[in-house]
Amino acid sequence: MFLCPIHRQPLSIAVAMLSLALLIAMPLMAATDSTKTSLSIVGPWEVSTLEPSRAGYLFLRMQVAEALISTDLEGKPSPGLAERWQVSADGLDWRFFLRPQARFHDGSPVTAASVVMNLQRALSQPGVLSMAPVTGIIAAAPGEVSITLSKPYAMLPMLLAHSSAIILAPAAYNDKGHVRKMLGSGPYQLVRQTLPQQLELALSPHWQGKQPAIKQIHYLSASRPETRALIAESHQADLVFGFDPASMQRLRNNPKVVVKEADLARTITLKLNSGHRFLNNAETRQALSLAINRAGIAKGILRTPELAADQLLPPGIAQWHQTGAGFPKLHTDLERAKALLSAQGWQPGPDGILQRNGERFALKLNAFPDRPELPIIATALQEQFRKLGIEIKVIITNSSEIPLGHRTGTLEMGLVPRNFALVPDPFVALNQDFKTGGGDWGAMQWQNSQVPALLEKIASDTDPDAQARYRHDIILTLQQELPVIPISWYRLPVAVHPQLKGVKVDPLEQSYYISDMYWSSK
Repeated sequence: MFLCPIHRQPLSIAVAMLSLALLIAMPLMAATDSTKTSLSIVGPWEVSTLEPSRAGYLFLRMQVAEALISTDLEGKPSPGLAERWQVSADGLDWRFFLRPQARFHDGSPVTAASVVMNLQRALSQPGVLSMAPVTGIIAAAPGEVSITLSKPYAMLPMLLAHSSAIILAPAAYNDKGHVRKMLGSGPYQLVRQTLPQQLELALSPHWQGKQPAIKQIHYLSASRPETRALIAESHQADLVFGFDPASMQRLRNNPKVVVKEADLARTITLKLNSGHRFLNNAETRQALSLAINRAGIAKGILRTPELAADQLLPPGIAQWHQTGAGFPKLHTDLERAKALLSAQGWQPGPDGILQRNGERFALKLNAFPDRPELPIIATALQEQFRKLGIEIKVIITNSSEIPLGHRTGTLEMGLVPRNFALVPDPFVALNQDFKTGGGDWGAMQWQNSQVPALLEKIASDTDPDAQARYRHDIILTLQQELPVIPISWYRLPVAVHPQLKGVKVDPLEQSYYISDMYWSSK
């Protein structure tokens, strides 16, 4: 899981001026009309390495490197370096046919052998490709790559679309197999880097596809959300990513800034120790869920009311979000919550805190400050649970304490901003979280065999209708059992210069679609 440190502290004039001074090097043009071909981007992401398993996500988003498979805005697989692919009837042999005439940024051709070399390296490096039961990766013929499996695995294209599986030129690696140059095959090539803050890109002369209107790109990392908001308001950059709720509200109200948004496959969840003696039945977990005022949290803290989560994944993740009239949505009902706990033998004590068998209903909630909204949400939950009769002690600590507490069995509750887009389909993150035994950021000591079995079926069954049924049943079971309780969704806001057109916001954060952008004076 990738976490970006964002600190909400008062921004002094000196700090603001220093941060904006970093933009002097950016190749800004006075004219913003159809003749402009440059683009400046500011985001929170630093690039400290060229290693694909750690920084490949940014080079994939900026269309420097390509993976064998790409995805569309709905998360469906689409051609990348492979223009098409096919799978054998038994699901064990996948063939990928490379795009003819594709070339790396050093001018060398993209061959089946170079793709095989990259995929074999990705299989041995940290990343997601090792999740597939791969038994072999070979160049089956010129322009044709074969991947064989020990058992069917329908999610293989999604793993191949991950940033850790981007394909680089052989010359990108030194004799020890480390990346020394970023030599991809996308429309833009890296021409200058000042790690970890700045990247300069230019249109590759070896790009064979449709020629984009944007020819030069400058990327700058700015760590503070307040700084990024100032940059957006002053038009010191054309695309600006990543804002805190207060800055986002201000930008939405600024007529000089265009804000585009998309729901992310990311949800703030309350991770529960389902083996804890207070939390080991579904009715108690349902009571906790019914006590949560999601609408108040979304409106008062996140300042976006529609982010209140009525299920695990938001509407933008259409394949997994359930819309049927009969699907039970999460909601607030404090009286029903109290009744559920009363049926479990909990009765109010003298101070209003519930008691049972001489024990107070008291729990610890771990949160961390890397995402500034988490401690505030934790405090809101503390108050909401107190109305139910549950005493919560909020502990603000390092993010690593939550997975550590999972492994040691000491965690009681944890507030988690879970990213379900580890690959373009949330399946992989769900499989990590809700497999038998659970996962560091998901279920903990939850006894359930249905969801792991359904996840296995999704991995092996390629029938779209069957997969839709499995997804429905998985989300329904999680909605009823609540090993983790969804609280709010996330939205990716992008501040856009008013004259920049063709901007798309990818809810799975796979691409910025820069090659589709252009400048207009209108």
